[in-house]
Amino acid sequence: MISLSSNEFLETNIKEFIIPSEKVAHVQKGNSLEHALLLLTKSGYSSIPVLDSAFRFQGLISSSLITDAVLGLERFEFEKLESMKVEEVMTTEFPTISVQATFKKAIELLIDHPFLCVVSADDYFEGIMTRRVILKQLQRNIYNS
Repeated sequence: MISLSSNEFLETNIKEFIIPSEKVAHVQKGNSLEHALLLLTKSGYSSIPVLDSAFRFQGLISSSLITDAVLGLERFEFEKLESMKVEEVMTTEFPTISVQATFKKAIELLIDHPFLCVVSADDYFEGIMTRRVILKQLQRNIYNS
């Protein structure tokens, strides 16, 4: 294995390290909250990407956003799960990164997020970059230098 200097590592492109979109659990913005909650529960993830029908990134949906949406004054209003759509509840306040980005940029953004959605210039969803992948590569670089 080739040892990289700190600067070389930080400037390495993330392209080879992203988890491709085909392997990432996601929902479409028109799906019901019930569908999203089932997918979140079965996958074990805390949040997943929301895409449109053309596979463009729209935002994220999480269990906590769904729970907040069905929380009434005195009880959970579970009947809302079937009628409400993901697009009504999802968050769009989430940083994205391009496939051309460097580890340095990914590290900056991953400090506050467990993963980043990787999108193309036209917002096509390419996959995700996880904090775990960054930390594994950082560890590999530290111990091989």
